[in-house]
Amino acid sequence: MNLLIHIAIVLAAFFGMEGVAWLTHKYVMHGIFWPLHRDHHLKEHYSFLERNDLFFLIFALPGIACLAAGTFYQLPVWTCIGTGITLYGACYFFVHDLFIHQRIKVLRNSENRYLKAIRRAHKMHHKHTGKYDGESFGMLWVSWKYFRNTSKKNPA
Repeated sequence: MNLLIHIAIVLAAFFGMEGVAWLTHKYVMHGIFWPLHRDHHLKEHYSFLERNDLFFLIFALPGIACLAAGTFYQLPVWTCIGTGITLYGACYFFVHDLFIHQRIKVLRNSENRYLKAIRRAHKMHHKHTGKYDGESFGMLWVSWKYFRNTSKKNPA
C-alpha cells in the first residue's frame, strides 16, 4: 500500500508542476524576470545557450532540495515530491527544448495529434514577442483549440 501512496504523490507532484509552470511562466518569466526570458522570444543571439536557460537551474533547485531532504532525513514524502518535480523537469526539457525548439534535431516529424497540439500552442505563445498579451503559458496541458486542424494535411 505504501508503494501506491508513493506513486500517487509522485504523480500529484508531476501534474501539479504544470500549474506551477503555467503560473511561473505567466507571472514571473513574463513579469519581473522578463529580462532573462526575453531572449527566448526575440532570438537576439546566435549562441546555443540563452539567458532563459538559467531558469533550468532555478527550477531544478526545488526538486534537488526535496530529493536531498527526503534522502538525508529519510522522509519518503519529500523524496516522492522531489521525484515528481524532477520528472516534470525532464519532460519539460524533452518537450520544450528537444521537440518544440529542436535544439537537438530529434522528433521532427511526429504525426501524433497531442504533440502537434503542444507544438501549435507553443508557436502561438511565441507569436507574442513582447512581455504582455501572451497566451498558452503551460507546457503539457494545452487548450482543446490547439487540437483543431491537427490532421496529417495540416502540420503544426
